[in-house]
Amino acid sequence: MGALNRTTGPTTRAAVVVTFLCMDRPPAGPAPALPDGYRIVRHPAPDIAFYRRLYDGVGQDYCWWLRRTMPDAELGALLRDPAIGVNVLWQGERIAGFFELDCRVAGEVNLAYFGLMPDQIGRGVGRAFLRAAIDAAWAFQPASVRVNTCSADHPRALDAYVRAGFRQVRTMREIWDIPDALGLVVPAALRL
Repeated sequence: MGALNRTTGPTTRAAVVVTFLCMDRPPAGPAPALPDGYRIVRHPAPDIAFYRRLYDGVGQDYCWWLRRTMPDAELGALLRDPAIGVNVLWQGERIAGFFELDCRVAGEVNLAYFGLMPDQIGRGVGRAFLRAAIDAAWAFQPASVRVNTCSADHPRALDAYVRAGFRQVRTMREIWDIPDALGLVVPAALRL
């Protein structure tokens, strides 16, 4: 499915609290191993259809909508940028999750997207997968690694980032106009 034109059609207005987090040094101690049968594969410049499968699969339950509305040409250019890295968690031949690292700002790496497919949540892979994403970010030797999460994300996301070693920098309230044509379920607690 291609992108949806974000300027047309009805929308659902949502208010979310976004929390920005930062890590100033790599985590101490050994990284937990991924469970048996899981592996992470870097996918440089993934094709648009594959990326949308990742993004839509992980983000369906959390109102991930911005990349859904991004035109294919714009998304393709972003994915071909060597400063963007997409890494996929595989369980055998099944996609289990993905993370995206954005190195476009000098001296920092942004964990732009991170998550598991819905059927992988609660299987004991999240902590090891997050640590693998953090270690991949620190492999670029930045001054800091950043991530943000919001009140639309998984309810344990903020706690998971803090337990992994991120510190909260700031929070802000954002208003989103989510296109109804995307078919996302906007939780009642977020609706305006």
